[in-house]
Amino acid sequence: MDFTPDIINKINKLQEKYEAMGQDMASYLDGLLYADFLTYWDYIHLDTLLSLQNPKTPFPDEEIFIMYHQITELYFKLALHECKQIAEHENLTTEFFTARIKRINAYFNALTTSFEVMVNGMEKEQFLKFRMSLLPASGFQSGQYRMIEINATNFTQLVDKSKREELKDATIEEKFEFLYWKFGATELASGKQTLTLKQFIKKYATEFLALAKEREQSNFSALYQKLLSQGDDVSALAEELRKLDLYVNVEWPLAHYKSAVRYLEKDPVDVAATGGTNWQKYLPPRFQKRIFYPFLWTEEQMEDWGKGWVLSVLQTLRK
Repeated sequence: MDFTPDIINKINKLQEKYEAMGQDMASYLDGLLYADFLTYWDYIHLDTLLSLQNPKTPFPDEEIFIMYHQITELYFKLALHECKQIAEHENLTTEFFTARIKRINAYFNALTTSFEVMVNGMEKEQFLKFRMSLLPASGFQSGQYRMIEINATNFTQLVDKSKREELKDATIEEKFEFLYWKFGATELASGKQTLTLKQFIKKYATEFLALAKEREQSNFSALYQKLLSQGDDVSALAEELRKLDLYVNVEWPLAHYKSAVRYLEKDPVDVAATGGTNWQKYLPPRFQKRIFYPFLWTEEQMEDWGKGWVLSVLQTLRK
């Protein structure tokens, strides 16, 4: 068989590549000759992936609950993949930044629009039974979600709104003690930290603090301000950051709120979440006023943050 000039050229380039590494190209060709063809199921480790659902109860809908949360964490990993590219880009441009934020927004759009699986995709009776076998685990304990928040904004914006102004010049460690989500994981009766929160802090505190320090100058807010100060046209970037703000701080918690109302609201007393989290105060966006980019919103928009979404959902669910 005669080799085409293109094939010969590629062989020569391979030879140069392996010689530069002090390797024998013929040995690598032997490996290629005897290797099996790659299959789809091996490439994505399909058998392993499909074996990771291990319900704790015999209720069929628990598998739905497990799988959806696993899907959620994979989307969070995709978002963090983009966060890392933005933060560590050596010569960040507005175009690159905007394109990556668009990707993150696409991931959160998929998450928020698919959350009907959780809202209406399980039988309420089954959920209220199998959830008792999950104590004290809670979706509150998603470390990846907290990492997305740390990448997205100035750390001060994650402090509880009652302490935000007071701690704006405090250290990362001081701010960490008053992060908004800690106030959402308190026992409804006593106001003490739940076991859910204690476990979460024990596992992730060191990692969260390290990331917060690493992102002091490379979070999305800081990078946006840097590009703006350089005179870049950041209008498209600003629009994508506003979308991200709404997805993470309004649409996503509201999707959970809809689910909580569907499964946990019970006249005259609401059912506590699995981790004992105070979901009635923690989830509605208008209570927390978590806003990544206050400089991109008007005072009126921030004052009514999430209010319209919550009222419309409650009206729909109670019809």
